[in-house]
Amino acid sequence: MKLFGLQSLGFVLACLLWSHPLPGWSTDSLPTEPDLNTRIDELYDHEARLFIMLYSLHGNGQIDYVTARLVQDYSRSSYGNPIYQTESQPLFYWWNHTMWNDPEQDGVNGNERVYQENTEFDLSRYKPCLFNGQPC
Repeated sequence: MKLFGLQSLGFVLACLLWSHPLPGWSTDSLPTEPDLNTRIDELYDHEARLFIMLYSLHGNGQIDYVTARLVQDYSRSSYGNPIYQTESQPLFYWWNHTMWNDPEQDGVNGNERVYQENTEFDLSRYKPCLFNGQPC
């Protein structure tokens, strides 16, 4: 009787472990980087040296996909506009309440790792103010 109880317990534990995803792996696969036509804004994070692009996949102006590329070099044009030399592929992605990391920076191909789940991209870190009720 003890053997049957241990086998049942082992079976239940195996089912529980199999049904939960491993840490660092999300059940949703990351979609490829969106077309530039869906980009609604871009930011430069001086502290982290990241060039960040914000996308609206549904075209409703709501940010629902974000990429961040490492900046290799930063300069200004003769008109004072910023010029960024970035890596060709992003290091970080935010999508579906999840932050993904791609240490190889080889584009979305299945080897990306979940960096943090249940998180949102914090736009207020970069644009924290309102001026006359309008975002800065």
